[in-house]
Formats: sequence, C-alpha cells, structure tokens
Amino acid sequence: MTKILLVEDNEMNRDMLSRRLSRNGFEVLIAVNGQEGVDLALAERPALILMDMSLPVLDGWEATRRVKADPTTATIPVIALTAHAMAKDREDAMAAGCDDFDTKPVELPRLMGKIKALLGMED
Repeated sequence: MTKILLVEDNEMNRDMLSRRLSRNGFEVLIAVNGQEGVDLALAERPALILMDMSLPVLDGWEATRRVKADPTTATIPVIALTAHAMAKDREDAMAAGCDDFDTKPVELPRLMGKIKALLGMED
C-alpha cells in the first residue's frame, strides 16, 4: 500500500483528509507539526507528503526545505496545502521545494489528480 504523510495541525482537516485518502487505498501517516513531519519523512520514507504550510514548531516552508535538503528524502514529492491562495504563496511554496500546490478547503478530486500525477499512477 502506498504511504502518504499528511502534515496537518488542524484536527478536522486531518481527520477528513486521512479518511478520504484511506478510502482511496493509501496508507496515511500523520504528523501534527513541521518537526514531526520531517522526522516521520526520514523514518518512514513515504511515497508523497501533503504539507500544510501554517504549522506549529516548524512551518511548512522550513519543513519542506529540510526534507528536500536530506538526500534520503529529497526525491519525495511534496504538495503544499494552504488556505493562502495568492500567486506569491504558490511561488513561496515552490521556492521552498514543493512539487505542487493545492488550496484549502481541499477539493478531493483535484487533489487526488495531483497525487496520482506525482506518483505516476493511472487514473
């Protein structure tokens, strides 16, 4: 089963996304802050990371930079998840090393398309 790391501090978002991803056949690992996300990425090496940008302890931009700076996790695709939908927010996320960007509230069909594209999965 394909592992996805969900780094999200909001409990409602976390529960909704993890249930929906599980129903779509993914094993979901959960981190509630940026540092936990970096640690889990290094320990578990998920196939993909969904990274909230506004996180406690270590924000999503810095957590992504750290994941991408480590040779063991550098190739893991990261999708930024944020309520900030301005072009600059997307640019900042991509500059931090994110491979794609999606806005909240999450539209699952759109997000699933991005996940499948980054993982090279057929739709």
